[in-house]
Amino acid sequence: MKFGQHKINKNTLIRFAAVTIGVALNVLLSYLSYAIDLPVYWDTIGTIVVACMAGMFPAISVAVLTNVICGAFNEYSLYFGVVHVVIAALAVWLIRKKPFKMVWNIILFILLAAVISSIFSSMIQWAVMGGPQNNSVMVLLETMGFEKGAKQFIVFLGINILFNIFDKGICLGLAFVILHFVPKNIKESIDISRWKQRPLTKEEQEAIENWSNNTKFSARKRILLIMLTMVLGTTVVISWISVTRYYNDLKEDKTQVAINAARLAASVVDTSKVDDYIKYGESVPGYKETEDALYRIRENSNGVNYLYLLKVGREGSTFIFDLDADPKYIKEGEEENLQGYEPGEFVPIEEAFEEHLEDLLSGKEIPPIESDDTWSWLVTAYYPVHDSAGNLVCYAGADVSVDYLTYFVRDYASAVLLIMAGILVLIIVYGIWTTNYYTVYPIETIGVYVREFISAGDDKEKLDEAVKKIKSLDIETNDEVESLYKDIAEMAYNQSEQIQSIRRLSENTVKMQDGLIITMADLVENRDEDTGSHVQKTAAYVEIIAEGLAKKGYYPERVTPQFISDVVRSAPLHDVGKINIPDNVLNKPGKLTDEEFEIMKTHTTAGREIMENAIKTIGGGNYLKEARNMAGYHHERWDGKGYPEGLHGEVIPLSARIMAVADVFDALTSARVYKPAFSFEKALSIIEEGKGTQFDPKCVEAFMDNLARVRVIYKKYNQDV
Repeated sequence: MKFGQHKINKNTLIRFAAVTIGVALNVLLSYLSYAIDLPVYWDTIGTIVVACMAGMFPAISVAVLTNVICGAFNEYSLYFGVVHVVIAALAVWLIRKKPFKMVWNIILFILLAAVISSIFSSMIQWAVMGGPQNNSVMVLLETMGFEKGAKQFIVFLGINILFNIFDKGICLGLAFVILHFVPKNIKESIDISRWKQRPLTKEEQEAIENWSNNTKFSARKRILLIMLTMVLGTTVVISWISVTRYYNDLKEDKTQVAINAARLAASVVDTSKVDDYIKYGESVPGYKETEDALYRIRENSNGVNYLYLLKVGREGSTFIFDLDADPKYIKEGEEENLQGYEPGEFVPIEEAFEEHLEDLLSGKEIPPIESDDTWSWLVTAYYPVHDSAGNLVCYAGADVSVDYLTYFVRDYASAVLLIMAGILVLIIVYGIWTTNYYTVYPIETIGVYVREFISAGDDKEKLDEAVKKIKSLDIETNDEVESLYKDIAEMAYNQSEQIQSIRRLSENTVKMQDGLIITMADLVENRDEDTGSHVQKTAAYVEIIAEGLAKKGYYPERVTPQFISDVVRSAPLHDVGKINIPDNVLNKPGKLTDEEFEIMKTHTTAGREIMENAIKTIGGGNYLKEARNMAGYHHERWDGKGYPEGLHGEVIPLSARIMAVADVFDALTSARVYKPAFSFEKALSIIEEGKGTQFDPKCVEAFMDNLARVRVIYKKYNQDV
């Protein structure tokens, strides 16, 4: 049956139904376990079933949706979403993907799922919820006599692991029973529903993996990196804003509580007795009653740790009332700070209040002050107390511990992160899953079979087979990828029909070009009595240098296989301009005069003009253009002191720079009527000396790196060596 769109829709509906049934099964069994307070959960059976049939994304969807729905009857269920996600991933990796090791994978799955979920759930319960949430486990711990602490946590973890081994074993067993009764065609429909093309065989997936390994950075990795960055970045920003806003709102609320407490404290003090309170303390009638009233105010002001009345002076403050600190806001290890100051006790003014000293001395109300003093991190509210005549008598102060607020913020942040963790994993997995089946797999399979089409060359049978494979992919993503696939399939088919005639035409053209080159080179060499085999040797040296540049990675945009072929084929034409040089100059047995040398130098411009005329006449290709470059510029120097134009450096065409090394080396190692042949080693030393002045250093380096090949050519044409 064709893997068509109607098939995709049907299979997608079956997969959706499987996810729905998996969630329903998990929620039902989880509710049953929760209702009768069992120490096991039974909330992963549907997840394992879906993981085995449909893969990672559907399994994680079941895991996350299960915990979201279970939050309706168990408020802590959302905290354990990440634990459920881990179990879903383990089920895919160990049960679905490696059935050939089923027995060992079952054991490994149960152990890993039990240990990992126990560690996560134990830490969540201990750190966020304050201890075990299951009554049976709590009773067991109390019966064993462990007090809350590290030992109790270790015992709790051990008990959790044992219960989870039993739980995951039962869940896996029931999942296998369910899978046994699911019809085979339903399993297959769910399995292939993720594909947006013909489902790939294992061999095809391995071929795709090998193909993608050739890329420096695969699209899958790039998209994963982008998704992780975006999701994690968004999570961090949202979490930070949420936690910061929550913290600021709490602090603002507590600050207002401190302000209200200070105002109430100011209203209960008898201003006429303040001086007596300072001098005589509790012995003054009404002191105890006022202190009790202050305690009641503090008890009704949630979050206020310190409540006091004091007189502010320029050097410091004198306490009138200072309630003992509330123990619930004191940090562990600072219990000695419970005792308040005695009436009349003087303390220097704190640094945080110095900038407000003048306002305090004049009886003005100052804004709340945040300070981190010896006792703790506090927000302090001061309210002035005036007598009936409006004179400042003292200040009422209330301190709210900000340290106390951080515990609330920590719990809130932990809850937010735990709740979001499972959802974030679901988002990331969905992105990866969608990218794989809608983009990466289709593009990779197209790439694999296009490469096979290219490697088929002009083999008609291989071309037809490659086209058949491309068309069999049947990609149906309903987007640009599908359009691209159809265009590529059509293009491959058309090319397979045309490629044979094109290759035949190309072969004929190459033969014609090579014949033209040989003919022109022979015309020149037959006139020059002193350059036997020069064109063959220089062509061989050019090939060695060009391939050496490619091997070293030099000039990668220029030194391509086509470039190497062009320069080697056209190298024999580098001295074609000598056809215009008079015989008395070309074949002079002695040293040329200055005038004769100027005539000889014109062979470069003449050769360039000859090749340009050839290009205009027959059209030609890159090989004629490189022939023109070599003919015209092979006597230019790297330092700009050559001829005919005095070009320098990389301004000189690369083919001419390659020919310069080959031409000079052959000239040095060949006998002339006016000089004997230099030795192989002497010629090499001259070439080396010219590096960076006469020759392109990279061309010399490529030449020197392949001396074994150079020596073979040298010996071939110098039999007497």
